[in-house]
Amino acid sequence: MTTEPFDFAVIGINHGHIYGQVDAMLDAGCRLTRFLAPEDDLAADFAARYPQAERVGDERRILEDDAILLVVGAGIPADRAPMAVRAMRAGKDVMLDKPGCVSRAQFRDLTAAQAETGRICSILYSEHYRQKSTVRAMDLVRQGAIGRVFHTVGLGPHRIGLSPRPDWFWDPARNGSVLTDIAAHQFEQFLAFTGATEARILNSVEENFDNPGHPEFRDYGHAVVASDHATGYVRVDWFTPQGAPTWGDGRMFLMGTDGTIELRKYMDIEGRPGGDHLFLTDGSGTRYIDCADTELPYGARLRDDVRNRTETAMRQAHGFLAMDLALQAHEQAIRLGGQRPAGEAA
Repeated sequence: MTTEPFDFAVIGINHGHIYGQVDAMLDAGCRLTRFLAPEDDLAADFAARYPQAERVGDERRILEDDAILLVVGAGIPADRAPMAVRAMRAGKDVMLDKPGCVSRAQFRDLTAAQAETGRICSILYSEHYRQKSTVRAMDLVRQGAIGRVFHTVGLGPHRIGLSPRPDWFWDPARNGSVLTDIAAHQFEQFLAFTGATEARILNSVEENFDNPGHPEFRDYGHAVVASDHATGYVRVDWFTPQGAPTWGDGRMFLMGTDGTIELRKYMDIEGRPGGDHLFLTDGSGTRYIDCADTELPYGARLRDDVRNRTETAMRQAHGFLAMDLALQAHEQAIRLGGQRPAGEAA
């Protein structure tokens, strides 16, 4: 077993999650050597933060470099799975931002390429693996702090923002739906906290309540997910109020046989400042747990997985099942008849 760092590269930087992805590997001692991004404005910001990385204009400069063992990507969502397939077939391991894919066809291509090549295709679900309160809650659950977790509630409100979004953001074919994109976080956490290795969607809803100028866009979604021993509820949306101090009041509630945990990941309304708030209730009472000293082990574990062909950062089946559930939720979603643009029949 070796923990030796290695060279990695980036293809696609359209989502800001790329910075957390890169930092996870840099913190593990790995070396960022090259990146590819066609957008000059995004590339300028990225290069300013990581001046050690050479910007290249052809992905072959990355895929044909034997020193590069891992390709990291947060491109336009519809471009992520095709890039990952090319990278795996070039002999590279891959770490993608969520969603790893936006359609069932892409999911089939991605899982087939991974099975064919035996390469790692890891999805960095940032609300779990880059959030100290979630990592700490996972440690507590594994220690039996609240008994067996049999229900989760995951809330993922987001803010569309004051700045104009790029055209691809509004196009489900390029960005995925509200359930395939945002809710992928909550489905992954349901699996992680309950230990489920199989699950299904019981029902789901997607709707456009307040964006009539983009009739195909869905600004709200919810779903109920179940395994043979647990259930979960997921609600995601694009309605974070402008007065909120951050982009969303993301929360996770865990119900166990011996207690409960509530996570307020990004803000505690009229409470403690900052994020990563964890509240535990068990047989001894209630208490607040400070997560500031919690380590984020994903990057170091992925480094070791690349070197040792192990699955310590994330089991491959786990990552794929979270993606599958998000796709199922979208595929089964009903519409309620919310905001209907002018001229659209009821």
